[in-house]
Amino acid sequence: MRMHLLALNPTDSVTDGFLPAAARLGLDVTVLTDRPAAHRAKYPDTELVECDVHDVRAVIGRIAAHGPGDTVFTNSDHLQTQAALAAEFFGLPGKDWRAALRTKDKAEMRRHLAATGLDTVRTAQLLPDEAPETLAAADLPYPCVVKPREGVASEDVVLVEGPGELVRRVQEIRSRRPDAALVTEEYLPGELHTLETLGDGRALHLLGGFHTTVSPPPAFIEEQHAFVAGHPAPVAAQVLAQLDALGVGFGACHTEFMVHEGRARLVEVNYRAIGDQCDLLLAELLDIPLFEHILRTHLGEPLPADLDARRDGAARVRFALADRAGTLTAAPAAQDRTVDGVRLTYRPLRAVGTTHPHHRTNRDYLGVLRATGRDQRSVDRAAEEFFATERWEITR
Repeated sequence: MRMHLLALNPTDSVTDGFLPAAARLGLDVTVLTDRPAAHRAKYPDTELVECDVHDVRAVIGRIAAHGPGDTVFTNSDHLQTQAALAAEFFGLPGKDWRAALRTKDKAEMRRHLAATGLDTVRTAQLLPDEAPETLAAADLPYPCVVKPREGVASEDVVLVEGPGELVRRVQEIRSRRPDAALVTEEYLPGELHTLETLGDGRALHLLGGFHTTVSPPPAFIEEQHAFVAGHPAPVAAQVLAQLDALGVGFGACHTEFMVHEGRARLVEVNYRAIGDQCDLLLAELLDIPLFEHILRTHLGEPLPADLDARRDGAARVRFALADRAGTLTAAPAAQDRTVDGVRLTYRPLRAVGTTHPHHRTNRDYLGVLRATGRDQRSVDRAAEEFFATERWEITR
């Protein structure tokens, strides 16, 4: 069996999750990417085909020339619609391309949920050829949040307090993203949570989620995640109703939402597995072949009625963050160890000696610690001690 995997830059999810899972399933993998050199450096023995993966016509043409295979798959935020359309073209299992588009396009997601009556978030969209003052004249409550319509990783997501600041922030974002459409929407109060789901188009499994600690505004940097085995039933029901309205239910989905006074409101829906090594943590913590399950759904196989996931674990993911621009001159090496029954896995995300600007986004991550155990207090203590004893140094 052959899998065509669409990818942009290499990710830990693919390198350490999906490719090993594909090998265990006996799949031959062909990676279609517009960045073949970066992927070749990560896994030189995997077949690579250079392709403009943003263009579904190019994707279909490359796959047709190569032979359709058995599945078209991607874990990229940016390529879900292309993969879904290609799978449909070849008559292969896959996501509904309409659901993939609705979830990726934040303005369309808001319009669709408002039309269903499930939730209305006051939103305005600014296309690349429209003046920033158009947003300032819109009937928006302040404070509000401006962000790229199809952005990821908290990049260029910022809280603004008034029309003048909104125009300035839009101009700043456009200096970096001149061709990006932007959305501005009302600020949603509450605490940020995630729900991780896995479905086969018939049944939907809840894998738990995370309670996310976010940096103080105006930026929204995810600093750490604490695992939540199960959200309160009324909260989960609200999130699932909105996912159902969007058409989500096939493969993996990572949903971010705010909870305020018992009300759950979606922030964004990422129709793929959670990243930043949280998916690797889930597979370990739940003790299930998570990546194999995801790939099997895309091969048209039904999921088990019971995934037999463990529910007695505790976990935290915490990120080392750069607080300024400069060269990383000292940082911990990759390591695995167990402290008082807590398994600690640390992986660097930036090499010592490299120089970076200060993004004020998730791109500032220097490394990630995964801590898993049986009780949250021990997990939290071990994570805190790790960060207290290790050091990261940035030289301007």
